[in-house]
Amino acid sequence: MSSEPLLSQLIESLRCLPGVGPKTAQRMALHLLERNREGGLQLSAVLVEAMQKIGRCKQCRDLTELELCSICANPGRDQTLLCVVESPVDVLAIEQATAFRGRYFVLLGRLSPLDGIGPAELGLDQLAKRLEANPPEEMIIATNPTVEGEATSYYLQRMAGKHGIRVTRISHGVPLGGELEYTDQSTLAHAFGSRQLVD
Repeated sequence: MSSEPLLSQLIESLRCLPGVGPKTAQRMALHLLERNREGGLQLSAVLVEAMQKIGRCKQCRDLTELELCSICANPGRDQTLLCVVESPVDVLAIEQATAFRGRYFVLLGRLSPLDGIGPAELGLDQLAKRLEANPPEEMIIATNPTVEGEATSYYLQRMAGKHGIRVTRISHGVPLGGELEYTDQSTLAHAFGSRQLVD
């Protein structure tokens, strides 16, 4: 048991959240204690339950309470399309922003040899088995446009090529509503390199 006062423990515990520094953690803790104890109790109960019950889907590795997530368990999803993403947040973004009705595989990261993240850490052996057992017609690679994301994309392309699967990559470039003068150089260079023929 810590000899540190509970308030200090609460503040320090809140700092585990991304983007939460000491001052923000302090404001959160004081808000819960001074203005919303009921909300704090509900948060703590749900947090405990979520930490105990939420795991990984055995097929796509997304977060779920069940053996299969709702997407993998849905027979209405298109099994001929497989979208490979880096994290569960990418699945949420695609589901909310697009009409994609295929399946997913969540890598839980990207290749980064300097950080000790290789194919085994990304579950690429599991993906290889999936491609072997039930190959999709198309694999959509939706990794981020970083150096590591591009290296991961290249590795995935080679994997899919061994199984004769058509590979597509999501487009990257100038955002809708963006202005060229405010677009960074690498984004603009990528947009020019990926330009398409206009009919």
